[in-house]
Amino acid sequence: MTGYKKKDIERSLEVLHKGGIILYPTDTIWGLGCDATNQLAVQKIYDIKKRADSKNMLILIDNETRLPQYISVIPEVAWELIEAADNPLTIIYPGSKNLAANLLSDDGSVGIRIVRDKFCEELIRRFRKPLVSTSANISGANAPANFDEITPEVKNRVDYIVEWRQEEKKKKTASSIIKLGLGGEFKILRR
Repeated sequence: MTGYKKKDIERSLEVLHKGGIILYPTDTIWGLGCDATNQLAVQKIYDIKKRADSKNMLILIDNETRLPQYISVIPEVAWELIEAADNPLTIIYPGSKNLAANLLSDDGSVGIRIVRDKFCEELIRRFRKPLVSTSANISGANAPANFDEITPEVKNRVDYIVEWRQEEKKKKTASSIIKLGLGGEFKILRR
């Protein structure tokens, strides 16, 4: 790691350890992020987005070996979906654990994506906890496809803005979402 990327990792870690909010590029769109185990930090993101906390957010982890730390029972089909995924895939798992309560759905499920972005992988690996990831917009507004589309209202309310990839103009899209049941049944929520 060299240059501002190293600085971005270090500053992001400082902010995350203090319960702050970062604005960062993911393997999909730019996101608002925080410690997914810190209920107060999660609430700050709901406040920034002006979003009801009944609308849950997903988390990012750096590799599939961390899944058992946050999911009680992992349906066998999950491993097949992870292995087969060519594009970013968020899987909603039943029976989450060890995460901020206000991050979870009423049924206790949580969406998890294993990132395939080197910056996010390094950040999460060094943080040693999952990160919240939710689109960097006010609730109801379109999700920004690149950094230039993020409003000042959002940028001004975070504790740190990652410099890495701000100059990219390519339009990014959100991940596919599949919801799993304990019996292996699944439903595609977004392609």
